[in-house]
Amino acid sequence: MIRDLIIKNRTYRRFDERLEISKEQVKELIDLARLSSSAANLQPMKYIIVTEKEAREKMFSHLKWAGYLPEWTGPKEGERPTAYIIMLLDHEISKNPWWDHGISTQSIMLGAVEKGFGGCMFGALDKAGIKRDFAIKDQYEIMTVLAIGVPVEEVVLEDIKDGNIKYYRDEKNVHHVPKRKLEDMIINGK
Repeated sequence: MIRDLIIKNRTYRRFDERLEISKEQVKELIDLARLSSSAANLQPMKYIIVTEKEAREKMFSHLKWAGYLPEWTGPKEGERPTAYIIMLLDHEISKNPWWDHGISTQSIMLGAVEKGFGGCMFGALDKAGIKRDFAIKDQYEIMTVLAIGVPVEEVVLEDIKDGNIKYYRDEKNVHHVPKRKLEDMIINGK
């Protein structure tokens, strides 16, 4: 079951904007992160929920959607996420996120997939613009932004060909994600 969730947990970049995700549904996802492991049990991650249309439009303007697809500027109107989560590190609790933001992100995204949603995790974003537009205090560091919605695109996993790890879209707009083979990932030690 967990394998199926992990396989379904792709980076989706196009959504059905008619299918809104509620603030309560997002809170349920954040609760999964709250219940997850935390380094030294400090629990330094904090979250801002963005579900209102005007706020979503502001957030959209601060995100860079697909580094390997430079000609694509992101999903068109009607295919944008209906929820975002801004994940923050509270420096008054800890200066080091350790692995908390990774665990929290994975917990949220697996929960989203289980609910029939999908999402995209952002590292390429305008942090200064987000801090300004969402009035984020200096004690918080933006770790990532998660975009969540009901996916409308097909994402296919495939073996890497000729060493190329770059994802791409084919002529039918199917999103292909090359993955290394398991035997290429394991180093046999003595």
